Amino acid sequence: MAGLRYFPPPPVYDLEIPPDTRGKKLPIYPRVPTYPPTMKPFKMQKKLKLMRGEETVLNKLIHKQYGVIALIGGRLKWNHFEMMRWTVNKYLPDKAFSLYRVDPPWQPVTKKGAGQRMGGGKGAIDHYVTPIRARRVILEVGGPVEYDEVKKAIESIANMLPFKAMAVTQESLNQLHEDEKYLADNNENPFTFKYIIQNNLGGCHNWISPLDKYWYGKHR
Repeated sequence: MAGLRYFPPPPVYDLEIPPDTRGKKLPIYPRVPTYPPTMKPFKMQKKLKLMRGEETVLNKLIHKQYGVIALIGGRLKWNHFEMMRWTVNKYLPDKAFSLYRVDPPWQPVTKKGAGQRMGGGKGAIDHYVTPIRARRVILEVGGPVEYDEVKKAIESIANMLPFKAMAVTQESLNQLHEDEKYLADNNENPFTFKYIIQNNLGGCHNWISPLDKYWYGKHR
């Protein structure tokens, strides 16, 4: 009896694995979007509004397990998609699956050559990016695995992204929303930033950013 060990039975997973995940490997996204043969690649403005604010639709985990979310807005280049793909293929267990929750690079970014003078029109397309808003789910991981088995992979991805990101589980994501709601409901200071802006205290409308009237200092 001195050497007897008791190990609890493994948990039973009731999962629906997506059929197009091809095991644990992520697909290779194209570096340049595909256009029709008669269409010329278009150029765009910076459109920083695509990165501002909070994501209100694609901010939940579909399979209710694990993932990586953005904490602030930013842009993903093709190199970042390749980084995520190589990290997943290296560290994720074979029984787990992963899938992107963002589109391939589609927004063109132009750039002029070094040493050119000002003027002469908009520069040529240098690369393509995918704009991301805060709280957007970037990558999702699931399968008959526990968090400790996928923790190294998704935390490595979150640390190597070009903006602040966080590896989450469904439980930690629910706790994050509950904590924010608790702080908002139990705040004893009536003069919140939202209250100050809505009532124009101190004439703050003369010097605050127009974006603060929409996001009240949360997202810049």
